[in-house]
Amino acid sequence: MRLRKRDLSTVYLKERLTGQDDEGNFQEGFSTDSTELQMNVQSAGGQVMASVYGQSLPYIKSCKYQGDQIKEGQNEKDGICLYVSKDTEPDYEIVAIQTFSTHCNVTLKKLGDEDGR
Repeated sequence: MRLRKRDLSTVYLKERLTGQDDEGNFQEGFSTDSTELQMNVQSAGGQVMASVYGQSLPYIKSCKYQGDQIKEGQNEKDGICLYVSKDTEPDYEIVAIQTFSTHCNVTLKKLGDEDGR
């Protein structure tokens, strides 16, 4: 399957960083470096997605990606700058990655409160 160029959106991938501060507390954040990606981004929908995500479905995006920058089991919890500039904190995080022979299905969830706001 090929993704059409006119359907692709430019997004920026930011790696998730974890570490400890001086007092031993765990800290999470995102790197300042960003990688430019081309993805087909759509709003999530359907009966299965509605049963899984419920009220937070409006804050879920379903994406298709062709390339080698996102890998299953490696990039979950990384940040995606979708509607914000690449210099700010990401507004979405990668929840799930499903790898197929020619592309990956990537599920994004809006960062924020439990319901995505």
